[in-house]
Amino acid sequence: MSFGGRTILAGVMGWPIGHSRSPRLHGYWLRHYRIDGAYLPLAVAPEDLPTALRGLRALGFAGVNVTVPHKEAVLAAVESADPLARRIGAVNTITVAADGGLHGTNTDSYGFSQNLGQAAPGWAADRPALVIGAGGAGRAVCVALLDAGVPELRLTNRTGARADALASEMRGPIEPVPWAERADALDGAGLVVNTTTLGMTGAPPLDLDLGSLPADAVVCDIVYTPLATALLRAAAARGNATVDGLGMLLHQARPGFAAWFGRDPEVTPELRDFVLADLA
Repeated sequence: MSFGGRTILAGVMGWPIGHSRSPRLHGYWLRHYRIDGAYLPLAVAPEDLPTALRGLRALGFAGVNVTVPHKEAVLAAVESADPLARRIGAVNTITVAADGGLHGTNTDSYGFSQNLGQAAPGWAADRPALVIGAGGAGRAVCVALLDAGVPELRLTNRTGARADALASEMRGPIEPVPWAERADALDGAGLVVNTTTLGMTGAPPLDLDLGSLPADAVVCDIVYTPLATALLRAAAARGNATVDGLGMLLHQARPGFAAWFGRDPEVTPELRDFVLADLA
């Protein structure tokens, strides 16, 4: 598939960009669906972001994904953004309209919800949830859980002021929890989500005593390098169901691919294995 016989171009902007698995992921779908398209890694320094965004129109891109550190800056730079992106406060997907205008959205909440629902279909949405981290990913996860009807969202962050600010900004039953009391916030929770980089390869581990966590609670970590973080291993060892972060990456990519390349792609075991092979 192509538009008017030309190759459809898309990509991912970030700084740095070598860590991104998005080109491998989208490349798999392009080959699988035999689409005449290309998805390119675009290393864009923060000071060059405005120029790079203007270049999307000039180069004929259908759109791009946006990763760190540009997600919040892009929200202020696009001509339009949907209510979800504004609610989260960040953009991770840009579509170039026919008139050249840039439209921003955020698919992280969608990716998280789809991954959680697929990996833990019985998770308890009627019980409190603990979210660790108040950054961009934490904001997206909070939105997803509030929309799922979680009755109490306990939010903890190493810098407490960020958790306080997020809780006051978002409408809903969000209760900031001091970092020193994070283990106590596990009591009665049905879901725990780590949205920080703690536990990622090269980063310090997440120090969290799971002793008060109910045995039937689900533990999710959006980190996917390594796939089984220390948090997930500790949770599995005590019998809790666990959800790794790779599925969120795969599912959040679907809306952008559909918008740019005209095909709603599937997240399959084969796709997961293909992306995992690059993480080994």
